[in-house]
Amino acid sequence: MLEINNVSKLYSKKLALDGVSLSLPRGELVGLFGENGAGKTTLMKCILGFVGYKGTITLDGEPITRKNIGRIAFATSEHSFFPDLSPDGHAQFYASHFPKFDRKRYDVLMDFFELPRKSAARKLSTGQKNQFEVVLALSQGADYILMDEPFAGNDVFNREDFYKVLLGILGEDETVLLSTHLLEEVSGFIGRAVLLHQGRIKGDVSMSELEEQGVSLMDYVKSAWNYRADRIRSAIEELSGEDGQT
Repeated sequence: MLEINNVSKLYSKKLALDGVSLSLPRGELVGLFGENGAGKTTLMKCILGFVGYKGTITLDGEPITRKNIGRIAFATSEHSFFPDLSPDGHAQFYASHFPKFDRKRYDVLMDFFELPRKSAARKLSTGQKNQFEVVLALSQGADYILMDEPFAGNDVFNREDFYKVLLGILGEDETVLLSTHLLEEVSGFIGRAVLLHQGRIKGDVSMSELEEQGVSLMDYVKSAWNYRADRIRSAIEELSGEDGQT
C-alpha cells in the first residue's frame, strides 16, 4: 500500500499541500481532481521524491528510496523521457533498468497509438509525446502508476479509446493515480475520486458509493468545493447592464 501521512509542502511562503493524508491500496484506479494550483502535481512530485516535504510517504511500510522507487512509474505532460533517444531505444533502456519491464505491453500500446519507433522522441508531436509517456509508464512493470494530465493534446476519441484499453490491460494488483481536469470523461472508468482544494483533501469517495446515492461526480465535486452556480448569472447580468449603458 502507498500511504501518504500528513504531508505538507511550502513554496516561497505559499502552502501547496497542507496536511494531506491518503492511502492507495493495490488494484485501484483513482482519479485525482482539483483546480489549477490545488496541489495535484506537487503531491505526485512528493511521492516520487522530486521535492522535499514534511510528513511521511511509505510504500508497504517502507520509505521510498532508490531500492523501491522502481515500483512507481510516472507519466507527465512535462515529459520525462530522453529527447534524442528513439522510442525503441527507450524500450531497450527500460528493459535493462526495470526487471519487470513488459515488452509485450509496450509493443501493443505503441501499435495502438500508432507511434513511430525509430526516430528521436523529440520529433514526436505534443500529443504523441504524451502518449509515449503513458506507454513507458504502463510498460515499466510498476505497481503504482502516477499520471499527471497525460492526455493533453489528444482528441476526445483517442482519450476514450485509451480509457477502455487501460481498463483492459491493468493487472489486478496495479494501481493508477490519474490527475486530470476531465471529470465527466473519466467518471465511468475510475473506481474512486479524491478531491484536492487549496492543498487539502476535500473529498474521497468511491464511484459505487456515488452511484448508490444517485449523485454524479460533477455534482459531488461542486458540493465539495462550494461551487456557486449563481455567479455565472450574476456576471452576465452585470455585463448586460454595462452594455445597456453604452
